[in-house]
Amino acid sequence: MKRYNKVELIRTLEQELNYKRFIHTLAVAGTAASLAMCYGASVEKAELAGLLHDCAKCIDVRKMQKICERAGLPVSSFESGSGSLLHSKAGSVLAEEKYGCTDPDILNAIRYHTTGRPGMSLLEKIIFVADYIEPGRFTAKNLPEIRKMAFEDIDETLMKILYDTLVYLNSTGNTVDPMTQMTYDYYTQLYAEKNTYD
Repeated sequence: MKRYNKVELIRTLEQELNYKRFIHTLAVAGTAASLAMCYGASVEKAELAGLLHDCAKCIDVRKMQKICERAGLPVSSFESGSGSLLHSKAGSVLAEEKYGCTDPDILNAIRYHTTGRPGMSLLEKIIFVADYIEPGRFTAKNLPEIRKMAFEDIDETLMKILYDTLVYLNSTGNTVDPMTQMTYDYYTQLYAEKNTYD
């Protein structure tokens, strides 16, 4: 992977993001780097993915949609108009076009950090988990347990976050993003099969 200028990138992100999002971004990058150390992944890639994961978060939703459409990324009717979902896809485009990141694993980690996806790489799991557990988060259920678990079993942590997210969305009457449900179903089946043969 081509080395990047971390200080320059952080300065740029500080201008592009609101203050709360910028602090969150730094926290995710630090948490992701720590998880990478724990699991033997590339610390540099994890930190860069963490820094860029929300790079599109503070732009207008209509612009997010145009960025996705221009890049040929399909936008479902469920995603249309939803900044909480579109920023991940738009962010993966901006990470490449604006910030010069061409590593497909990093781009996928950015693209799927909100919903997950079946067949996630270790880096994708790290960014997904880091976004959920970074120190500034405090509203999600079971956070102390999940933070401890994150440094013991990344796959079990992924499943716990997906499960808690689905329970929360269903309890509030919010529609569940199909990709989140698909990811949970995929890993539920995968681990059930794995346990069958252990």
